[in-house]
Amino acid sequence: MAGIYVFTLLLFCSRSFTFTATSSAYDVFQYIDPLIGSANGGNVFAGASLPYGMAKAVADTDSDSNQGGFALDGSNITGFSCMHDSGTGGLPSLGNFALFPWKGCEDDDINGCMYSKRNRKTGYVNSSVNASPGYFSLTMNSNIDVDMTVAQHTSLFRFRFPTTGHNVTGQQSSPLILLDLTDLSDSRQDNATVTVDSSSGRMTGSGRFLPSFGSGSYSIYFCADFESSSRLRDSGIYVDSRASSDVKNLKISRSINGYPLPGGAFVRFYPPPDNTILARIGISFVNSAQACANAESEIPTFNFESTYSTAINIWKEKLSPIRVSREGVNSSLLTILYSGVYRTMISPQDYTGENPLWASAEPYFDSFYCIWDLFRSQLPFLTLVDPFSVTKMIRSLIDTQQHLGWLPECRMSLCKGYTQGGSNADNVLADAFVKGLYEGIDWEVGYAAVQKDAEVEPYDWSNEGRGGLLSWKMLKYIPVQDFDYWGFGTMTRSISRTLEYSYNDFAISQIARGLNKIGDAEKYEISSGYWQNLFRKDQASYINGTNTGFAGFFQPRYLNQTWGYQDPITCSPLDTSGRDCSLQNDGAETFESSIWEYQFFVPHDMATLITLMGGPSEFVRRLDYLHDHGLVDIGNEPSFLTVFQYHYAARPAKSAQRAHYYIPSYFQSTPSGLPGNDDSGAMGSFVAMSMMGLFPNAGQNVYLITPPFFASVSITSPISNRTATVRVENFDPSYRDLYIQSATLDGKLYTKNWVSHDFFVQGQELILVLGQNESQWGTNKADLPPSVSTKGDVSSLVTERSSLGMSDIETRVRKSSEERAGVS
Repeated sequence: MAGIYVFTLLLFCSRSFTFTATSSAYDVFQYIDPLIGSANGGNVFAGASLPYGMAKAVADTDSDSNQGGFALDGSNITGFSCMHDSGTGGLPSLGNFALFPWKGCEDDDINGCMYSKRNRKTGYVNSSVNASPGYFSLTMNSNIDVDMTVAQHTSLFRFRFPTTGHNVTGQQSSPLILLDLTDLSDSRQDNATVTVDSSSGRMTGSGRFLPSFGSGSYSIYFCADFESSSRLRDSGIYVDSRASSDVKNLKISRSINGYPLPGGAFVRFYPPPDNTILARIGISFVNSAQACANAESEIPTFNFESTYSTAINIWKEKLSPIRVSREGVNSSLLTILYSGVYRTMISPQDYTGENPLWASAEPYFDSFYCIWDLFRSQLPFLTLVDPFSVTKMIRSLIDTQQHLGWLPECRMSLCKGYTQGGSNADNVLADAFVKGLYEGIDWEVGYAAVQKDAEVEPYDWSNEGRGGLLSWKMLKYIPVQDFDYWGFGTMTRSISRTLEYSYNDFAISQIARGLNKIGDAEKYEISSGYWQNLFRKDQASYINGTNTGFAGFFQPRYLNQTWGYQDPITCSPLDTSGRDCSLQNDGAETFESSIWEYQFFVPHDMATLITLMGGPSEFVRRLDYLHDHGLVDIGNEPSFLTVFQYHYAARPAKSAQRAHYYIPSYFQSTPSGLPGNDDSGAMGSFVAMSMMGLFPNAGQNVYLITPPFFASVSITSPISNRTATVRVENFDPSYRDLYIQSATLDGKLYTKNWVSHDFFVQGQELILVLGQNESQWGTNKADLPPSVSTKGDVSSLVTERSSLGMSDIETRVRKSSEERAGVS
């Protein structure tokens, strides 16, 4: 542990410190860099968006890491599009109907421009890239400056063409802008269409595409207008490398060679007086008429400055709840913090009014990408700073279940995404429930949705719900090589699914207990302990032939209850076997993580887990081994809670050490500053909650206390409008004084190493006194976070309604149901 401490000190001492003012009245925009994670596989969306916005405008590149569209890695620009997801793995997502500008065509002939993505792509000037909330710009190697901003469903692009450039007759060249009927991953299916209005240049059309991590397909519609239509020279369509101004309509097939046949439309202009052309694109999942209506209502006059100003104001309001003291703090840490906060609000995306799949008055959110990633810290973080949006997300998840039969585990582009582990929307609903989110939510319906996950196996559990429920109920674990004829999915991940199903059942039990369904609560609390049936007490672990010295690891079990075997380091960073660890048919029995890391995923019953591992001292020694021997992939979500689980073994100081090691060692304020893909803001929320010093055990009303990275942190609850504050006495910006010696909560001595959600809603003040040595603070048995086996009564952990000015839970649920019925 000392090695980690010294490393952190050396890292900070070697930095050049930029000291900043102490006032809390500062503009956080100066500390937000959307380009963090735009290189080295962070896969973030770096462009212009509103919070949870549907329109997301950015330059698309041909990078191998273009999942979010743009990558700052020297790749080439292939176009500028306005639909993206952020931080995903796998295939690139969306990027439909890209625009591409030419300052003129060779010989002033429309066939002198290059139309296909492969031929037209060009580089960009790295130093010209500029990104901030609601804005993105760069200069292409063709000397065309492009910047963009957005409204909710509409993007506004501004192309500034160079003043030089003439055709063969000596006249200034005519700029051309094309629209491409493809997407980032070239997934277009048959019969995309475009129509060009000959008088205005308006382009309307649609295409059908595939999701990047799901099943089915989706159709999307566009409406593109150009401010300089009065200077329109000609327009038309193109197919492959040829164009025509005589043809105004195109319906194009995919073609047969596995690559979509290039096709789309173009507009060409007489040189505009200011060399500037603005393009406005409205998008809709309903039809082109709605895409046009979105554009016309949201950006009616092509006013770039006004649109951008509105975006700034929306972002400032969303970012307003969190302020930290800047006293003595390296400004890069502020950038890491606020950029992480910003990324948590890129997705999920609010598609309300854009869902053609069913009619409903409820909100509809998309790009839950995926809940396996988001439940751990992103959605709990948003519950603090934007609970009203989270409430709408919960309503959307429940409404999706009502119409499609199941709560989503992963959802994008109106399609069902793949299930990575358990039914983890159960955790999301439980997290919202125990933290008092009730406005407009029918929790009786919500409970029925999560209970269905536990009781009914879907036909296709690759996309929803849980598989193996027959074995789950009879054997009380998911067996390797299960015999499952109730439903069908990838027959792998038996260990991680057992662990996740156990936690999902605990989540269900909390809602059941809160709704006074005591029999159900007790039933699911019992099944939440099924994880123990895969713990093999005599299992050893070796690394390169050397025994790690620990006995007792999870192992797969067969239908006949005999043990199978998976090396505990399989799927860890040390694994050299080449074993598949994702959703492949021959994948491992753990998903994207090893047994070494998954052995700590018992968030609801750490007390029992610690006992199985030999008690607190042995548990700490094992957790140290995980972190000190290269077994942790901090760029993947299962690692998050392991940083803070020392709290459960009465060593909260070691959680503080780990947090200060991983940040900023692995999370930095550079384009390559993320250790893995951002997963729709999951990495951003890990950073934000860790640096605030209050990390959630997601799905429970528990926040684990560590010293924040700042002398004070203030979080204003949008529900109560009260401000919760963490203050540090003896704050040391070199982070030598890293250990809590004592604490007070609202002026009273406080020894627990965790707080509940009431801390935020009631606007309490937590004062932490720090020192250089580990103390006894937070180490007594009564100070530890609750576990289900130690009778940490869930009913006592549900946020007190009185703190919100609410009546009791039954009244709230009844009122919510009545309001919902009235709306319907």
